[in-house]
Amino acid sequence: MSKRPRRNHAPAFKAKVALEALKGDQTTVELAQRYQVHPNQITEWKKQLLENAAEIFSRERKAEQLPSVKDLHAKIGQLSMENDFLSHALGRIDEPSAKR
Repeated sequence: MSKRPRRNHAPAFKAKVALEALKGDQTTVELAQRYQVHPNQITEWKKQLLENAAEIFSRERKAEQLPSVKDLHAKIGQLSMENDFLSHALGRIDEPSAKR
């Protein structure tokens, strides 16, 4: 018996299946057959949904995810300096293969 290749499901798909499992209209086995996933996987997605549901409505979560503008400007400056340094360093090499 050959194994099925590993699949990565989209977060929207996981949420859809977990919400249907929470509704209780169908059993986990029926949902597993319908969506072609293992029943244990549905149970795990349902558990994750219940554990993380409070984060959806929390305001602090959005502030944590977004980097500050100051940090982004600092990163742009750092990358610009690195690009300038590397372009000058590349120009100093005499080998023809080093230049583009």
